[in-house]
Amino acid sequence: MITGLASTVLSMPRSSKRVVALAIDMLLCVLSVVFAYWLRLGALVWPTDWQWFSYAAALVLALPFFITFGLYRAIFRYAGWGALRTIARVCVGYGICYCIVFTIVGIPGVPRSIGILQPILLFLAVGSSRAWAHYWLGGAYQKLLKQERMRHRVLIYGAGSAGRQLAAGLANSPDMEAIAFVDDDKTLQGSVLNGRRIYAPQNLVRLIEKLRIDDVLLAIPSTSRQRRNEIIDALRMTSASIRTLPGITDLAHGRVTVNDLRELDVEDLLGRDAVPPNQLLLSKSIHGKTVLVTGAGGSIGSELCRQILALQPECLIVVDHSEFNLYSIDQDLQNRKADLKSTTHIHALLGSVKDEARMDEILQQWKPRTIYHAAAYKHVPLVEGNATEGVRNNVFGTRIMAELAEKHGVTDFVLISTDKAVRPTNVMGATKRLAEMILQAMAAKGSETRFSMVRFGNVLGSSGSVVPLFRQQIARGGPVTVTHKDITRYFMTIPEAAQLVIQAGAMAHGGEVFVLDMGEPVKIHDLARRMIELSGLSVRDDDNPAGDVEINVVGLRPAEKLYEELLIGNNPEPTSHPRIMKAHDGHLPHATLIAKLAEFAAVIEQGDQKLLREKLNEIVPEYFATGDAGAASANA
Repeated sequence: MITGLASTVLSMPRSSKRVVALAIDMLLCVLSVVFAYWLRLGALVWPTDWQWFSYAAALVLALPFFITFGLYRAIFRYAGWGALRTIARVCVGYGICYCIVFTIVGIPGVPRSIGILQPILLFLAVGSSRAWAHYWLGGAYQKLLKQERMRHRVLIYGAGSAGRQLAAGLANSPDMEAIAFVDDDKTLQGSVLNGRRIYAPQNLVRLIEKLRIDDVLLAIPSTSRQRRNEIIDALRMTSASIRTLPGITDLAHGRVTVNDLRELDVEDLLGRDAVPPNQLLLSKSIHGKTVLVTGAGGSIGSELCRQILALQPECLIVVDHSEFNLYSIDQDLQNRKADLKSTTHIHALLGSVKDEARMDEILQQWKPRTIYHAAAYKHVPLVEGNATEGVRNNVFGTRIMAELAEKHGVTDFVLISTDKAVRPTNVMGATKRLAEMILQAMAAKGSETRFSMVRFGNVLGSSGSVVPLFRQQIARGGPVTVTHKDITRYFMTIPEAAQLVIQAGAMAHGGEVFVLDMGEPVKIHDLARRMIELSGLSVRDDDNPAGDVEINVVGLRPAEKLYEELLIGNNPEPTSHPRIMKAHDGHLPHATLIAKLAEFAAVIEQGDQKLLREKLNEIVPEYFATGDAGAASANA
């Protein structure tokens, strides 16, 4: 019944709650005078003559004080020591006024001690009422929330500044309750922090079971990627789900809050740390210049634009054929420009790299010094089924942009390439390799424009990435689909890839194929298993038929490779940057390549898919079209 009454009170409008509180305080004013007389006279007496004035004065003096000092603006269920101090200050002010009237001046028939006793009793009554409201309504409020979802028992890994602030943020959380800390620092182990013990990281599995932990929160933003990976591996054997705080640079300008927690991304599972960028290389081709990005609304193109804007170019031209993508990146850049107080001029231009007249018009008008060519069709199965459009966009779109860059005196032209260009088994990879060959040939014949290419693997969070797909499948309860048990891929974060692209382009002298060091390849089946386990779930398989989520192997997609490579040859040349290498890949002479491209263009117009692949294989001899790929394309 009491809980039901509390629920009714909590559901009342705010104005109604204030009226109820005011009525209760009026009653307490009257009762405090009654008890003041009882204490003074030793009996309850009915007021006579001027004694009525002591009751009226209590109401007339107290309520304006209470209203003026905001006692009815407070939320009683959250009232604490701060609220009690406010009540004490209000009652002192009121008590001085009441005491002057009835103790110092004096009123006939009213004992002078009433002027002292009544304010004291009123303070005790009002303070007690607020404490009771805090206990009753606050407890009921928490119970109501717990009926909807129970609070998770949380272990915080990291007892440093981030961990302490996170624990403070969880103090009033209806979802989580911090139970204990774990920290690598031996000087902290065994200590108690805010009533919670700090444990050593040894025997994590047993500790989590003993404390009945539901979630582990990683509050170690400055820890190296390698150590973070070791911790995550240790936690894989537990039933707890894992969440983490962002990196230390993201926390530099603000407090740690519960809202900063996020699910683990695959970047948390990569066993390496990003190399700090070389600021001189970042700025060389951008600062104070006019820069153009094609495919600016795509995953890599949009991140390139964000990082270019931070490097303060004079003008940033963003080009994309998708109206929605162009609008999205333009809005993002305009907001960032305001935050950075940047003077960069941003121009969003609709246009396709296949439209030579439109691209010529853009370069003629804006005269960019640097071009980052990120426009490409990159989804392997889609390009496989739409080979003609893939060739038109990836090959001839690149040729149009490169020749126009040379015509309009562009200083640097950087092509965003892919690891799928190495010994390609699909049309997408072959078209990107042919795009590389076009730039290599143009650089070799001699050009005022410095042409370069940057080749790398999968970027995390890009459109089509397996990570968000796996997360969606896990959230639905599975199954998680993997194309092959042994398939591996290289991974890199989008910001790191974009930074390295800019730095590699700045090192170019003309014709280089730069290759980014992607670290060790990741086995996709293992990645799926780790994501399931780190979500606090178990994999359902022959060894564990009662598991939560199943991994299904569905077979390779048309033209998909088991392993991606970054080098055609085995002689990479190091550069001044530890994550950037130079490949030495052969190419056709410019005149020969131009003649073959003319023949290729005629084949495209015929619409013969089989002949198109044969011609593509003739120009890119390392291209090997798989039987499944050809069949898929022919039927598309």
